[in-house]
Amino acid sequence: MSGGNIPFNGSILSATASQLGEGPTFDQHTAKAWWFNIVGSELLELDTANGETLVHPLPFLGSVLARIDAGRQLIASDKGLFIRDTVSGELSPYLELEADKPGNRSNDGRVHQSGALWIGTMGRKSEDGAGSIYHVAKGKVTKLYGDISISNAMCFSPDGATGYFVDTRINRLMQVSLDAATGLPTAEPTVLIDNNGKPGGMDGAVCDADGNIWNARWGISAVDCYAPDGTLIARYDVPTAQPSCPAFFGENADRLLVTSAWQGMDEERRKNDPKAGNLIDLGITVKGRFEPDYLP
Repeated sequence: MSGGNIPFNGSILSATASQLGEGPTFDQHTAKAWWFNIVGSELLELDTANGETLVHPLPFLGSVLARIDAGRQLIASDKGLFIRDTVSGELSPYLELEADKPGNRSNDGRVHQSGALWIGTMGRKSEDGAGSIYHVAKGKVTKLYGDISISNAMCFSPDGATGYFVDTRINRLMQVSLDAATGLPTAEPTVLIDNNGKPGGMDGAVCDADGNIWNARWGISAVDCYAPDGTLIARYDVPTAQPSCPAFFGENADRLLVTSAWQGMDEERRKNDPKAGNLIDLGITVKGRFEPDYLP
């Protein structure tokens, strides 16, 4: 990368501030963006056609949403996996996830091209090594990796043959070969990008149609774009300190939105960071991809 950060030239999509905005996704069938205020137990819905934001209270700490079909969504939470009726909002239990670890909650996750979900967990107080990463497919939960402190950046190459994830506390983006038909690993993970000891936690990520990895950098007001070989292509400024996760949106998946958070900020910091917790349009053109549906 050369020439320094690319200045922010975007806009605010939703000023409904989340304490911990996370887990954004875009449903191209309805032109609606969905994301969570995790610690506020809220699911947020933005109609990108008219700009209206709806807030749906939840009986748990939700963190990831995936479309199943026109009438159903899958939600991952601290109470397990649930199916949500898109019309009534009714929630039905689907699968348990770490029912034996009440001190944990779900965090980052994403659906693989095969229709399987990768979902990570972590301690409610970010305890060292308390979380894990799981593969969920057609009602079966398989543990992939343990000893994870803050699971993040789960995304997949366009061909489905490579998976990515990070433990934000360690700040090394891992890559692993996958069976493209199942989303299950076929080898041991290796380090692709080593940001250990560098400012800015590697948070949520998405992988575009060219295989580039877009990663929110918590704490340093930036979204990074990496080439598939791990080279940093560009760093884009974000108008708030704690961007948490990007998602492609728009009619052609050619725009990039980013969730953010005011978690951990005192009154003075919030005053000096008025866009903290907002949903942000990065204001650039990208070659994104729509998220696949989860296959129950």
